[in-house]
Amino acid sequence: MSSSSAGKYTIILVAASVSVALLSFFVRPSFFSRFPLPLPRQRLFAAQELCLYNGTDEALPILLGILGSVFDVTKGKSHYGVGGGYHHFAGRDASRAFISGNFTGDGLTDSLRGLSSSEVKSIVEWRGFYFRSYTYVGKLVGRYYDSNGSPTKYLKGVEAKAARGAQLLEKQKKEEAKQPSCNSRWSQDEGGEVWCDAGFPRLVQRPQEIALTGKMSKRCACFTEGQLNIPGLEVYQGCDYRATRCRV
Repeated sequence: MSSSSAGKYTIILVAASVSVALLSFFVRPSFFSRFPLPLPRQRLFAAQELCLYNGTDEALPILLGILGSVFDVTKGKSHYGVGGGYHHFAGRDASRAFISGNFTGDGLTDSLRGLSSSEVKSIVEWRGFYFRSYTYVGKLVGRYYDSNGSPTKYLKGVEAKAARGAQLLEKQKKEEAKQPSCNSRWSQDEGGEVWCDAGFPRLVQRPQEIALTGKMSKRCACFTEGQLNIPGLEVYQGCDYRATRCRV
């Protein structure tokens, strides 16, 4: 081999060694931990397309929508696949059913019309569960997102109503904490009983309940003797005025 050829061969070997060294550096896990590969791009779905991902085609993932957000729930196939207890949610946005429990016909809808702020809050919390537990893959074009993937006025209204429900619930908890609740128990053989360790059991209206649920409700709270003249307190039927225990 001539000196010229030997020189060229040496240069090639050096270049190859440098290339291998650089490659070994860039494929080290520490390199990718600093510069992670991008996640698959989230996308928009039409309702007609989403229904294809209902678990009946083994070649496709199982998707569901809630408040217009779409999630891959394939890892929960035993629940969302054919024959699973939550299969009715697959391939559609059935937001209302998360709180109504109506899994047939018109119950499988994304409309929240007529629901209370407390119920809407619960559905928003369900959406949070899916964000924490499953893979978010995109948005469903329709009631909650427009064709550009932007939130609609309906979605903003839902989230505002849920926030209002959370505020009312927190206010109710603080107010009720000022007046201790009764102890209670129930058994099939003996029925129900309420009692106070200190004070007298009375039924009292929950002032925030109408705004939260759209219904009036009462709770059992314990009042001292000096509080028994507060308007609106109700003695349990069949219970003595000064009894500390009442059958219910």
